[in-house]
Amino acid sequence: MKRIFIVGSLNYDLVINAPYMPVGGETLKGSDFMTNCGGKGANQAYACGKLGGDAYMCGCVGDDDFGLRLIDSLNSAGVNTDFVTKIEKTSTGVAVIVVTEGENRIIIDSGANGFLEKSHIDKMLEIAMEGDIYLTQLENPTDIIGYGLKKAKERGLLTILNPAPASKDIKEYLSFVDIITPNETELEILGGKDFLFNEGIKTVITTLGASGYEIATRDSFKIYPCIKVKVVDTTAAGDTASGGLCVGLSQGKDIESAMAFGSKAASIACTRRGAQQSVPSKDEVLVFPCEGRGTACGG
Repeated sequence: MKRIFIVGSLNYDLVINAPYMPVGGETLKGSDFMTNCGGKGANQAYACGKLGGDAYMCGCVGDDDFGLRLIDSLNSAGVNTDFVTKIEKTSTGVAVIVVTEGENRIIIDSGANGFLEKSHIDKMLEIAMEGDIYLTQLENPTDIIGYGLKKAKERGLLTILNPAPASKDIKEYLSFVDIITPNETELEILGGKDFLFNEGIKTVITTLGASGYEIATRDSFKIYPCIKVKVVDTTAAGDTASGGLCVGLSQGKDIESAMAFGSKAASIACTRRGAQQSVPSKDEVLVFPCEGRGTACGG
């Protein structure tokens, strides 16, 4: 089994429901307060570990209780956190999320995430070997993320970019990406499939929400349905899919089977509230009913 190296953000989420957004000076009674260990990097690393992968996380937290909780959560999923750096006199990244009528309104303080350095990535990649998997996103400074993709590619790793939140600034680094996993909006911001193929990307996996996902190469494309479930919360569903994809690839699955595994895990995550706590285990994915699709849905 290949190892999976994840570079990205670690955030602590504070979530509360409200009937509406309060105006200036107004105090409003909310409900259903909860906290999540989050951040796209941490979520994807957690998913990799929980789904059976040999995962290593590189990122930054502050010297506060939120940072300790994030590290503990990753460790509980079996993720190696030796390359998570604690930044002194800095707060851990935080997302304050107010949910009104089913819509999220989010305020983010990137905190320690802004202190990710090239040297942090270099240190982790020292133990990587050709054929291992490198997964990253765009919640950290773009130049650092781009540097990591370049270095991972040079070392012979399979590079996967989940381009969220989408930024055109990443375009100059796309030649170092093997597989990219945008949603439809992110794909449009990045210029479309033809542009991505022309930049050297081999495979574009576009997530289509409830409609499933599309796997496309320069020569072919196919849309795959996802398992239909009763959706409770879509938080971290995309991150779960990315983690499952990497785990499948690390175990030698072809890209169709690996993504089917990731999609199935994401569907299960949608039936649960929260971020990392919604990610299923490998065993849960294997026994979850596939509606007669067999291996086509990651069974």
